[in-house]
Amino acid sequence: MSTASDASFWDRSSQKYAKSPISDQAGYECTLERTRALLKPDDRVLELGCGTGTTALRLASEVESYLATDISSGMIAIAEEKRTASPIAGLAFRAATAEALASEPARFDAVLGFNYLHLVRDLPGTLRSIHTLLAPGGLFISKTACLGDMNLLIRLALPLARAIGKAPYVSVFRAPDLKQLISAAGFEILNTESHASRGKDSRPFIMARRN
Repeated sequence: MSTASDASFWDRSSQKYAKSPISDQAGYECTLERTRALLKPDDRVLELGCGTGTTALRLASEVESYLATDISSGMIAIAEEKRTASPIAGLAFRAATAEALASEPARFDAVLGFNYLHLVRDLPGTLRSIHTLLAPGGLFISKTACLGDMNLLIRLALPLARAIGKAPYVSVFRAPDLKQLISAAGFEILNTESHASRGKDSRPFIMARRN
């Protein structure tokens, strides 16, 4: 298995993903509102793992420029269709990874990663790439599933689901582990919030600043 197989999985899933409702709409709206409050009008923003562009289309008009990226060209194609239907100045979509972008000269005032970090294969390496992508003092804003804090049955079912092509690669970690990894990559964690509107929240919203 590789990042190429991950991209293929999400390409195959893109149409179904685009039609799937947001599981916690109230929690999602809270995340958008908190993110808006952290962004400034002159910010250059990068979103990693943007999927079909729903969040990008909601936030891009609030900042100077917004590059939304995903490993899946299928997801990006759907996002581009949405952008064509509702054009927003300064918004661009691109199939790319954090590692590839880190080798380019562009730097950002904020990097966003929603439902993203648990899907990357080398989490410490990806976090280092995100650190590189940020201008000094830039913000890294994430909200990610911590499967180590979820029901044991979910964790046990994942290997089987992956084996039959019904699930992508997923990393299992707990919220304290994630925060430790973010700190180790050179970030100061500013705050951690819970945005779930019902039940236990295993997707912490973490605000961190590049040291």
